[in-house]
Amino acid sequence: MTDLGLYLSRKSVNRSDVSRKTGISKTRLSELSNNRRTKLRVSELYLIALAIDVDPCEVFKEVCKELELKS
Repeated sequence: MTDLGLYLSRKSVNRSDVSRKTGISKTRLSELSNNRRTKLRVSELYLIALAIDVDPCEVFKEVCKELELKS
C-alpha cells in the first residue's frame, strides 16, 4: 500500500465518494492507493484533499514524508 493509501485508510475515506467528487476514477484511486510505482499528480492530490475536506498541505506532507534533501 502507498502512503496515500495508508492515509486514506486511517481517515476512513470512502473512495467512491472521492471519485464522484473529483472525477478521478475508482480504478485510478485504487492504483494510487496500492501501487507504489504509480505517480500521483499534484492536481489529483489537491482534488483528493478538497474532497475529504482536509488541508492539501497535510496530504502533501504525509505522501512526501520520506523525501529529504541531500546533505
